[in-house]
Formats: sequence, C-alpha cells, structure tokens
Amino acid sequence: MDEDEFWHLLEACRPPGADPDAEGLAAALEERLAAGPVAAVAAFAERLSTALFRLDRRELGGELSGDAFLYTRAAVVAAGRPAYLAVLADPARFAPYAEEFVWAEPLLYVPDRAYRRLTGEEWGRGTVHGYESFSDAEGWGRQAGGTSGAV
Repeated sequence: MDEDEFWHLLEACRPPGADPDAEGLAAALEERLAAGPVAAVAAFAERLSTALFRLDRRELGGELSGDAFLYTRAAVVAAGRPAYLAVLADPARFAPYAEEFVWAEPLLYVPDRAYRRLTGEEWGRGTVHGYESFSDAEGWGRQAGGTSGAV
C-alpha cells in the first residue's frame, strides 16, 4: 500500500456526516481490512504509524500529555490528507484539534482488530516508525536514543 492508497482508503471509508471520534471511520476501515489479505493490514499499520510519526514534533505537542497528543495526532490523520498536509505545513493548524480535544483513538486499534479477525490471533506488530508520543527524537530536538523526560 503506497501513500496514495492509504489516503484513498481513509477517504473511501469515511462515513457521511459527523464522526467526531472517528468511530465510524475505524469500523469501516476494520471491516475493509478484515476482508484480507494480512499483507494489506500490515501495510495499513505501516502507513498509519508513519503518518503519526511525522506529526510527532515539539511544535505540535509540547503542551499535551502523551495520550492526548497521540489521540489528537490520530484525529489529524482521520481528518484526511488535506488536513494532515495543512498541519505539517503550518503547525498553527494543529491548535483546534488540541484545544477542542478532537481525538480519534479508535483509529489506532484498526490494524490489530483487523488482524485478529483475519487470523484469530493477537498481533505482535512492529512498524518501522513508532507512533507513541515523543518517539521522534528529531521532531523533539534531541539525539536518537535520548530522552525528553516525557512518558
């Protein structure tokens, strides 16, 4: 799954109307990915983690707790490619998500749930980029392997 396919999948699964916590989006994505193959689930997980990792920067999350920052970054991804690119280009565009507590936590569980449905097993997935908050050393202005004091 390339980056374009990732964003097209998100758009195709976006429900009509309001979906403030991305629950409808997550359910539709899980349904689509659970139809197989497992490689598509892994590719989606990889693209999602990369998108979240790219948003893991001090200028976006300096004032948020780790969970709040993760769920807010997920909301930016759930909002779609134009919103995501706008935040990357202008960090001020992140403020409404953080200030209004726009969270999309369900998006984070999509790959694991789809994998479980396909295989009947829990997934011990690993992706190239971690998506947990404060994991991008460069985005937080520290050397790789260093710590920020944030958890």
